[in-house]
Amino acid sequence: MRVGAHESIAGGVFNAVEAQVEDGGNCGQIFTHSPQVWQDPNIDDDEAAQFKTLSDDNDVGPWVIHSSYLVNLCTPKDGLREKSIDSMQKEVDAADKLDIPYVNVHLGAHTGAGVEGGLDNAVSALNELDVPEGVTVLIESDAGSGTKLGGDFEHLDYVLSESEQDLEVCVDTAHAFAAGYDLSSADAVDSTVAEFDEVVGLENLACVHLNDSKHECGTNKDEHAHIGEGLIGEEGMSAFVNHPDLADVPLVLETPHEDGRGFAWNIQKVRELRDANERSE
Repeated sequence: MRVGAHESIAGGVFNAVEAQVEDGGNCGQIFTHSPQVWQDPNIDDDEAAQFKTLSDDNDVGPWVIHSSYLVNLCTPKDGLREKSIDSMQKEVDAADKLDIPYVNVHLGAHTGAGVEGGLDNAVSALNELDVPEGVTVLIESDAGSGTKLGGDFEHLDYVLSESEQDLEVCVDTAHAFAAGYDLSSADAVDSTVAEFDEVVGLENLACVHLNDSKHECGTNKDEHAHIGEGLIGEEGMSAFVNHPDLADVPLVLETPHEDGRGFAWNIQKVRELRDANERSE
């Protein structure tokens, strides 16, 4: 089972590996810089070598780079589009340097271009990337608030189908739940997984952001909760992590640090949910 968390690279990207090991994870995600500003990754050769060595020595992987929150692939604004493409290019190049197989990105908001126009903007922006061999861009499912795209599985399928790039998908459980895909019971998980398979295809699911939700299904509100303690709940989370079609998909947690609990508690919770199912069988 591959489960880990989004770790900080403060003090050097290699520190994310040590933090992951301390938290009990064996895969994970990083930002290459602050996600709130336009900034280039600044990872020197020594840092990259340490990151790769530590990951190999501790059997931590796969890793995912999460792109900047400022990236908006759907935008109709030329300036923001060019900044987004430039930022994404630098992220896929950083992934190549670190031997990280995935760069995760939200499609963004169409801000008046319309759904089809926004999706076409995203496709054309992605097509401008020179993605190194061994790196894959993942389109993340969204909570779907405002004019943000990616909340509907059909949006993900459209971009994968229309783009010249070999793209895959990262489903965020809290986002999917917020967008109206129920995950709060075993039957609901079965139904949502089947719908994803029918629309997008499970063969295109490379990673899952495993998060519980502080808000009801279909509210379009994105706020993460501890695993099993949100409105998806323990039954839904257990059904998801034990779903046979998802057994080999890496699970990356973006759960909160609150109530005296952080990533280590949530990773252990996921392992307990998997172990309990295996014991019951």
